[in-house]
Parts: sequence; structure tokens; C-alpha cells
Amino acid sequence: MALYDVFGVGNALVDIQARVDDALLRELSLDKGIMTLVDDEQQSGVLSRLDGRPLNRCAGGSAANTIVALAEFGGAAGYIGKVGSDAIGEFFLKDMSDLGVSIQVTPADQPTGTCAVLITEDAQRTMLTNLAASTSLCPDDIDEHKIASSKYVYVEGYLLTGETTKAAAYKAFELAKKHDVKVAFTASDPFLVNLIRDEIWELITGPVDLFFCNEEEAKSLTGEADALKCAVKIHEHCENVALTLGGKGSIVMHGGEEFPIEGVKVDAIDTTGAGDMYAGAMLYGITNGLDWRTAGHLASHAAARVVAQLGARLDRKFTKEEIEDLSRLTD
Repeated sequence: MALYDVFGVGNALVDIQARVDDALLRELSLDKGIMTLVDDEQQSGVLSRLDGRPLNRCAGGSAANTIVALAEFGGAAGYIGKVGSDAIGEFFLKDMSDLGVSIQVTPADQPTGTCAVLITEDAQRTMLTNLAASTSLCPDDIDEHKIASSKYVYVEGYLLTGETTKAAAYKAFELAKKHDVKVAFTASDPFLVNLIRDEIWELITGPVDLFFCNEEEAKSLTGEADALKCAVKIHEHCENVALTLGGKGSIVMHGGEEFPIEGVKVDAIDTTGAGDMYAGAMLYGITNGLDWRTAGHLASHAAARVVAQLGARLDRKFTKEEIEDLSRLTD
């Protein structure tokens, strides 16, 4: 029997979220809606400008958000990502543990990575990421027993941008295949697809069993202009595909079939973590007895609920009754 439904591998970051106005973005010369990598000094400068504002702090990073979502649905979750031996690192480990995620990390000799998430009134999120200790994740950190004890391994695409983190990701793929564990992979960001398109094709043709992407990433990957054509083309190479379309819903491909999943109308306040929440709900569904269509509906409702609030964690979690109701709707 599997110890974990899903074991996540990713960049461990502490998200620091604040609501700001457009004027601050202009003062800081930041491109709205874009994720920018910054160093320690740049991040300190931005965080100092947020003094006095209400801040929301939580363990984050793409894969961590997805694993937390799965745990909050009641799934069995494990995670590996590098933090530093500092107060922020201790906060990350405690936050994950308190949420029921199994996590054991040998701290690095660097500060813990942070992501400043600046949210404007139009619900756009502008992110400044200081990867710091997260970049020291290496193959030795990947625990074979934990991989072998999982139904799925979930890897974020951001890991492919660093030499040691990429080696760690490939070690996770290799061990998963060795132990007949399914592999889920997320494209993470359109810039990443543009950067390593051929490598992503190799992965989804090779070890990846379930590929998560959004519409922009799918179009960049395939060269197709139509989202459904994108999904079909990717599905020719990958067993399962989940392609998100923002407010328009998503397309799930499984077993040669396409399942169009409708969007859920909400007033978006903060789009932070919508894709991560979608992936977490989908992975929870398929590892806990839901069929692919129902898992897609659950994922769509979860993503809608998270964008209607601040932060990447659900303020109002889904009850068993709500999940059962969704199951009956798709029967």
C-alpha cells in the first residue's frame, strides 16, 4: 500500500503576499503580472517597501502549493525542497508539517528562498522570486524509499532551470519509473516552455504520465492556435493531459477521450496559485477514486474558489459532501 498519494519535488519558497497599487510597481520598475528572479539585496529592498502593510506569509513554491492543496483535500502528501537553517526555513517546515505534509530536509548553508507576491486591484500578481537555498536541491536529496512509496511523483518545471535542481528532477523521474510510480509534471511558466521546448517534448513523450499546462504554455509548446488542438496534439505523446483555460475552464485528455470542463464564474481577487490548486485537486481526485472527468470538475471548482480570495490556500475547504455532490453531477 502506498504511503503517499503524491510526493512533490520543487523549489521551496516562503510566499510573502501583499496588496499594492500600480504606483508601487511603477516606482519599483516592475512589469505587472510577470515573475522576476531577484537576488538577496533586491528582495530585501522590495520587502522593506512593504513594511506597515498587512502581509500574508505561507510555505510556497509551485509544487509545494499543489502538495498542500492535495493534503487539504485529505490526500496523503510528501514533499522535498531545500530551505536554509534560518527562521524562515523553520517557518516553511512547520507550516508544511502543520498541514499534514510529510517533509524532512537537510538545511542548506544559504538563506531560505522567498517569493514576494504583489497583488494589484485587478487581481494581477507580480512576483519577485529569490531562489536562494532552493537552488541547492540535488539528486542526493531525492529519497528512493519515499518515491517508491507513492502513487504519483509531482515535479515542477521550474526545477529544470538550474543544474543541480534539474539533476534532482531527473533522479525523481528515474526512481519513479524504476518503481512503477506515475509521474506528473507541470510546465510551470510560458517562459520555460519557450526556453526548453524540445526538452519538455522529450519528457512528455518519455517518463511523464500526466502533463499540466495552461493555454499559453500549450500554444507555445505545440504551435497550435486552438486550445483543443493543443490538447489533442499533446495527448498523442502523453497518456494524460490537463490544460487549463483560466475562467473558461479546462480540457482533460485521458484514454483517447477529451473531457471539456466548464469554468466556474467567480469574481477574481487574486490569481496566485490557481494552477497549483487545480493540479492539487486533480491529483487528489485521481488518487482517491474519482474518474478523470469528475477530478477535472473538482479541480475547476477548487481553482475558482482560490482565485475568489487572497492567497494560495483555501479559506473555505471542500467538504466530503461537496466532493460527493460533484461526483453525482458528473455521473
